[in-house]
Amino acid sequence: MLQKIITHYLDDSFSQGRIYDIFVPEKIQHDTAIFMIHGGGWKAGSRTEYHGPIIKKILEQGFIVATTDYRLDVSVFDQLKDCRDAYMHFANELRQMERPLKIAVFGCSAGAHLASLLITAEPGAAGESFTGEWIVPVCGMLQSVPKSFEPWDEILPYLWKDMQFAVRTPYHEDPELYKKLSFERHIHPGMPRLFFMEAEYEEMFWYPEKLELARDIAAFGNEISVKIYKNMEHGFLYNLDRVHQREALDDLLKFVKGEKIDGLEFKSGK
Repeated sequence: MLQKIITHYLDDSFSQGRIYDIFVPEKIQHDTAIFMIHGGGWKAGSRTEYHGPIIKKILEQGFIVATTDYRLDVSVFDQLKDCRDAYMHFANELRQMERPLKIAVFGCSAGAHLASLLITAEPGAAGESFTGEWIVPVCGMLQSVPKSFEPWDEILPYLWKDMQFAVRTPYHEDPELYKKLSFERHIHPGMPRLFFMEAEYEEMFWYPEKLELARDIAAFGNEISVKIYKNMEHGFLYNLDRVHQREALDDLLKFVKGEKIDGLEFKSGK
């Protein structure tokens, strides 16, 4: 099932957080590779959260997969840079392996926010520093993604505190920074196809707002799908113990392969 694991540090100094792993199956069956970004409120979490049943299932399906860390003691702008750097390092490793430069990006919660900007925002447009080549992902799977980084009605106080801490500048001092970090402000025609994976009991980023965002994305002529998973809560895709966790991962892999997802709640952009 597993041919090899390769760990890459992005810096000579072996910086904590600027590190990612590549998992290569014994038999590669798909041109598209998968790049995964963990959640944790922009201040916690690890790439190793996926190093168990989830990675095993992905490898069984014949995908090359990478899981990345990002620094947890820096601003969200630096975290986005870390993710871009790891993504492009992964793309270059695929090139060295003579594999197609086709990468699907998955993120959960804060990781979904970072993934959404990798997928939709031009490098640097969200306020991060980045120079050099950029390879646009072929598709994205976003689980519990925030629609915006600007405050909304009834935002949870602790969440808003975490978001402002991630920016390192209070909202009232520079609202433009928060606009740059807002997923909804980067949607445009010609985006990669997207899959919103929503929890029935989502308490942070209310899924009806994602349906609204999906319609806005589809209005640009993009392909966008949304599915709501029963009995699931925020950030649920971290293990495969429950039936709807397994269903979600199956759907994720079907989406990467371009297959139909059963039970779709919303689909447009045809």
